[in-house]
Amino acid sequence: MGSLRCRLLAAFNACLALFVAPVCAEESLHQRIDQKIAAGLANYDQLAAPLAGDAEFLRRITLDLTGRIPPAAETRAFLADKSSDKRTKLIDKLLASPEYARRMQEYFDVMLMDRRRDAKVPGAAWEEFLRTSFAANKPYDQLVREILSNDGADPKTRAAAKFFLERDLEPTIVTRDISRLFLGQNLQCAQCHDHPLVDDYHQEHFYGIQAFFNRAFLFPDAKDAKAVIAEKAEGEVSFISVFDPKKAQKSTPPAVPGWKPIGDPKLEKGKEYTMAPAKNVKPVPAYSRLSKLAAAITANENIAFRRTAANRLWAMMLGRGLVQPLDFDHSNNPPSHPQLMTMLADEFAGHHYDVKWLLREIALSSTYQRSSEGSPKSQNIPEHRYAVAILKPLSPEQIGYSMMQATGLTDVYRNELAKTLTEPTLQTKLAPNLGPFRQLYGAQPGEPEDGFASTLDQTLFVKHGNHVRNLIAPRTGSLVERAAKLAEPSLIAEELFLTVYSRLPADDERRELAELLRPAANRTNTLTEVVWAMLASAEFRFNH
Repeated sequence: MGSLRCRLLAAFNACLALFVAPVCAEESLHQRIDQKIAAGLANYDQLAAPLAGDAEFLRRITLDLTGRIPPAAETRAFLADKSSDKRTKLIDKLLASPEYARRMQEYFDVMLMDRRRDAKVPGAAWEEFLRTSFAANKPYDQLVREILSNDGADPKTRAAAKFFLERDLEPTIVTRDISRLFLGQNLQCAQCHDHPLVDDYHQEHFYGIQAFFNRAFLFPDAKDAKAVIAEKAEGEVSFISVFDPKKAQKSTPPAVPGWKPIGDPKLEKGKEYTMAPAKNVKPVPAYSRLSKLAAAITANENIAFRRTAANRLWAMMLGRGLVQPLDFDHSNNPPSHPQLMTMLADEFAGHHYDVKWLLREIALSSTYQRSSEGSPKSQNIPEHRYAVAILKPLSPEQIGYSMMQATGLTDVYRNELAKTLTEPTLQTKLAPNLGPFRQLYGAQPGEPEDGFASTLDQTLFVKHGNHVRNLIAPRTGSLVERAAKLAEPSLIAEELFLTVYSRLPADDERRELAELLRPAANRTNTLTEVVWAMLASAEFRFNH
């Protein structure tokens, strides 16, 4: 009986354990990313490229998170490190660096401002606003609210109003850019009628967004460099579809596409303003439509906002969005991986729009870390299956900073600054060299920077331009000067390839360089030409 009693008690305890046992910890987001990607293609594990080698990964993650290639010393240290968690440590180190904040500042400056010229807000003030925001890891929804709610009146916070002010609060442009940048819906073609190609985009959506700021204007006028945003207490948005034979006039209150319009409160006549309009007086309405915009765009129920934010960060790291083009998220252009898109958006919002957290999870995924060199089996797999790492052209800023790092100019400045070396002091030295790269490789002011276009001017700039030649020129601490001091051609090859390509040279590359150096009467001149050829190569021009 005692034995039976013990067996029954043991069985009871085992059953009880099934109910009270702790739930297994949920897998990390980067693991679930890989699962969703693999589920999108039959035999994905057999077809996908292997993980990138250490050199390829180091160059890619450093460019993505700091906007430049790694210094040769960092490359040597990483390649020599045998620890199993060195990639995770590197990701965390880069995210914690001041260069990360600068990289994000530059990326979001281009995304939000389309390289517009500084007419009303100094570029330095706007850049500092972005840089400090990312350095503090400010939640992305908070950052957007600050941008969409600032009237520019307070000099201390005026920089955040640049989004509106540099567009002169022009209704069509502002409506288009709010819809494409924060909602993933380019509604420009829905201005005169429902979108001709996208059933989901309606004319009322365009004017619903515009109704938030149709009463706003620049005070005292748009030409004033110190203009601020003012607002009237009245004014409705009306529109007519050019395809409507009856030309029926319609109107809409403020509304985010897909959500209930925001109605105006009824105000007692004569109390519409807290500061009534008058000559040279900025009016202040008792009720502001514009003040409702930021909250409406970033509202938790506005799924489009979180999807767009997550999709743009994914595209920054992977080279294309789950929804592509980034501003055409609609039912006839679904994400390549719908469940992954929903998961990324919801997780991002659930983690309080923590940008560093999301970028870290993406970087830790095998999807991000795959090699750009696929097998013969993967040659015909489309990019949107993420079986092979996508080649990404470097941005103008990445090219500029990477050329300065590769040629040794950055190290020269580091040595010059010595004890005064900080990220801001170094950037003060480097910044003047970025202008030509932005001018040649960047889009025209006011135009979105989408896609890659190689031009003859870019080729001539690298091959024959004085700017690049001046960067390469031998000087104390430069790459050419360091390499010329080395006796062995094999050591010279290592110095060049680790510095420019962030990898060791192959055997044939070592032999080729040795052949070039053997008859050289002037080793410095030969090395100058070799470095130039390396900077002009496709291997340097792309992140792979």
